[in-house]
Amino acid sequence: MGTDRRGRTGTRRPDPAGAAGPAELTAVDEGEETRDANARGGIQSLDAALSVLRALAGFPGPVTLTDIARAAGMPASKVHRYLASFIHAGFVVQRERSGRYDLGPFASEFGLAALARNDFVNRAADGLEELSQETDLTSLLTVWGNRGATVVRWQRVPSFTVTSLGLGSTLPLLTSASGRVFLAFLPRRLTESLLRLEIERALAAGIEWPDVSPREDSIAALISDTRARRLASVDGRFVPGLRAVAAPVTNWQGEAEVVVTLIGTEEAILASDSAARRHLSAFARRLSVPRCEE
Repeated sequence: MGTDRRGRTGTRRPDPAGAAGPAELTAVDEGEETRDANARGGIQSLDAALSVLRALAGFPGPVTLTDIARAAGMPASKVHRYLASFIHAGFVVQRERSGRYDLGPFASEFGLAALARNDFVNRAADGLEELSQETDLTSLLTVWGNRGATVVRWQRVPSFTVTSLGLGSTLPLLTSASGRVFLAFLPRRLTESLLRLEIERALAAGIEWPDVSPREDSIAALISDTRARRLASVDGRFVPGLRAVAAPVTNWQGEAEVVVTLIGTEEAILASDSAARRHLSAFARRLSVPRCEE
């Protein structure tokens, strides 16, 4: 700050012949940011920071600084500063051993809170307790997130077998009932990267399953059968001791907005004429929106 000959005070402009000091640089930056905000209806630096977060969320797992910077289209040094702020806020974590970055705990809470406001989720959640009472089975809701089928609601029954699953858990496409429904009722472009990853891992390990193999024709048959039945199921091979059957709640485009899944320990729930399948199918169809036909 300086004082002119009339006693007025104001911000001193930098000497055109010399370098601006820190105070002048800050004033200039703030002025430019204000003009950007007026012109674009936002804050440029915040837009840039959020683009880094979006770039990180687009990867299926922990990723390097270089990859994030490339995806965001920014210099790595600038991305590093944004990531440091996100780490402080809990949106991002950095793995100690690899140094890679991943979404943090608050990012999960933030995403789940947004998903919980989805009308399809709320409507399905309202009837979840009644569905569990009718079937005497634990029920859960999953939605599609950037890492796959994500659990957003649980309705447990007293006889439920304890597992490591919980809110925020993600389920595989090929070996979970929820994942199989999303595979069948979402556009392939949304599931392609995760499906390819699961196939590559299965092929590398030499794994095949009795009802599906990591071959394109086998997966296509699984998708076709799931679409026809509007149901998918898995037995106890994938989660020992647990059986599951799932159905989609679809929107006007016929895509799954949420998947409702029943979990139990008895083989009987998988039978084609089981009461669990009938109740689940009726529940999901009742909540689905009639498809718009062109």
